[in-house]
Amino acid sequence: MAGDGGEGAVGKVTCAAWIRRPDDGGPAGVSRLLVACGHGATASSPPLLDLLAFDARASELAAEPLARVVMGGERADPPRAIAVHPGGRELACATAKGCRLFNLVYKEFGIHLISRDTSPLQSAGPQKCVAFSTDGAKFAIGGEDGHLRIFHWPSLNMILDEPKAHKSFRDMDISLDSEFLVSTSTDGSARIWKINDGAPLVNLTRSPDEKIECCRFSRDGTKPFLFCTLVKGRDVLTMVLDISNWKRIGYKRLSAKPISTLSVSLDGKYLALGNRDGDLCVVDVKKMEVSHWSKKVHLGSPISSIEFCPTKRAVISTSHQWGAEITKLDVPADWKVWQIWLVLLSLFVASAVLFFAFFKHARINL
Repeated sequence: MAGDGGEGAVGKVTCAAWIRRPDDGGPAGVSRLLVACGHGATASSPPLLDLLAFDARASELAAEPLARVVMGGERADPPRAIAVHPGGRELACATAKGCRLFNLVYKEFGIHLISRDTSPLQSAGPQKCVAFSTDGAKFAIGGEDGHLRIFHWPSLNMILDEPKAHKSFRDMDISLDSEFLVSTSTDGSARIWKINDGAPLVNLTRSPDEKIECCRFSRDGTKPFLFCTLVKGRDVLTMVLDISNWKRIGYKRLSAKPISTLSVSLDGKYLALGNRDGDLCVVDVKKMEVSHWSKKVHLGSPISSIEFCPTKRAVISTSHQWGAEITKLDVPADWKVWQIWLVLLSLFVASAVLFFAFFKHARINL
């Protein structure tokens, strides 16, 4: 799906994120599901940010963008990470210089990306992580220099400004209830932050031979877990922690290769792990077993990001060498509402037939 990076072409997709378009308007005939793609520069093209429509039936992205923004004239400043506000009308893009914010304006005849003037953020320095809270009221960024900033959204009033949160950010996520933020460092450490208090809560414990790398909170709303990838000696493990006390529940070896990125589906049923050889696997959270393997999706290049589609069992993954790929997941299909009602109706009819047969048989015996 990515550009080939040659003369006259846009650069490879460096990061991507799903956007669920609001139901209260927008261009007719355009998919409700969009994808924001950040492109690196080429000899003839600057870094770009594109909006693409997603064809759910074909599991493909449109060839031509609905909207495009030039990120800057410098080739060394490509988009690094994208976070989309839950409302689907705003997004943030981390770059080598800072963080840029955009409003998505949906009009009858098109979609527009409007840059928002946030000079302090745009010059904040190289950013690694960006995230919105689930309720859309908080926004956080983590930098290469280890600087953590948490803001109220959309006012951007500061909640926390911690220049020495880490040596350098590795990964970051916000809990489903928007209460906690977890962050990991390139040195293998990890911290939990209480967002509303604007303060650190606890450092996750680890032994000297352990490095905590990727992190994601559970999303099903019933099991308050934290998932982290853990390198312990030569072993690559996925561990689960209870967020009521931040203690380890257990860990399991799900991939023999080093993990480069981690993601959780919106319904919390699946984990996706991308590794440094370009393979990805999807894990059933309840069983903690691999349900899907896709090998050589990115042909030996580390997967830099992976994100579940909000409406179907598919993921979009990116790597700096090969760009973006859509992968359909070979996992059990979810029950649809009409299927549930059909089963209930069948049970009701079966019960009525059995009751009638029993009642008729009882009358004959009398």
